[in-house]
Amino acid sequence: MDIKKEIDQIKSSAEADINAAKTGADIDNLRVKYLGKKGPIKDVLSRLGTLPPEQRGETGKLANELKNSIEALLQEKAGFLGPAAAAVSAAPKVDISLPGKPYRTGFRHPIYRTMDEICAVFSKLGFSIVYGPEIETEFNNFEALNIPLQHPSRDAFDTFYVDNKNLLRSHTSPVQIRTMLKTKPPVRVIVPGKVYRPDTPDARHFYMFHQVEGLMVGEDVTFSDLKSVLSMFAQKMFGSSTKTRFRPSFFPFTEPSAEVDVSCIICNGKGILQQAEKEKACSTCGGSGWLEILGSGMVNPKVLQNVGYDSEKYTGFAFGMGVERVAMVKYQIDDIRLFTENNYRFLSQF
Repeated sequence: MDIKKEIDQIKSSAEADINAAKTGADIDNLRVKYLGKKGPIKDVLSRLGTLPPEQRGETGKLANELKNSIEALLQEKAGFLGPAAAAVSAAPKVDISLPGKPYRTGFRHPIYRTMDEICAVFSKLGFSIVYGPEIETEFNNFEALNIPLQHPSRDAFDTFYVDNKNLLRSHTSPVQIRTMLKTKPPVRVIVPGKVYRPDTPDARHFYMFHQVEGLMVGEDVTFSDLKSVLSMFAQKMFGSSTKTRFRPSFFPFTEPSAEVDVSCIICNGKGILQQAEKEKACSTCGGSGWLEILGSGMVNPKVLQNVGYDSEKYTGFAFGMGVERVAMVKYQIDDIRLFTENNYRFLSQF
């Protein structure tokens, strides 16, 4: 066949195929078919050396013009089909009969689950939930709570300063101060949130943790009211058979003060576990039958005076608990650092 006629046939065939193309994949296939290494144009160019010298120039020119023409037609058709067609052709083929990949669902973090449970219990007892800033003034964090600069107990509450007078709060008690400064008695609030202390991380301590503190101020509020509220909380949180124990303690913002223990939920307050025919000391409570969960006491009159309350007329009680400690007791977790490691296997248990 005459090579010029062959070029005309290639052109006619290419134009017909390109006009019939419907997808980006068709365009890609036609580019390979006509312009690829094994395509007809490449074949024509490879045979130019067999032609008489006087025909080579003209034939080579026709072949190159055809190559450029086909390339232009392919680009025009691809533009007509649009980028969506090109994207479809480039996308991997999906077997829709295969089951899809399941997505991992999220979990409410055990700390916030525990905090929600604590808040729910006290809400039913008539306490309002209030929140405050995590960066506090020295006055709200220390002085108003009867912790002056030189007071030895300040070492236990000292925290991270952001400047000379402001710091990351070391407890949520400053929110109680803020509430009393703008609210007249009676006051009944709980304050959940993050707190910060320069503790060395270990199984029981961390430099950031969560607290829920409570405050009740009014006329004729007594220590008996405090015991009643916390006993009901313990039974709601850990079970109706849970007992509470109050031990004398010291806090600069309460007087008198008490540490509150609950009967161990593992050994039911017995201090021992029955294993087969042997008895073994409970490792959770150390054999004592009790677990310390919070501190409490009657609001120090100096604190009431610092916020402008009449300490002769009003009394109140306050309490505070570490949410991590409650969660560790409730879920039998032995290392506080597990809460911050973002381990999916650990978190998925809750």
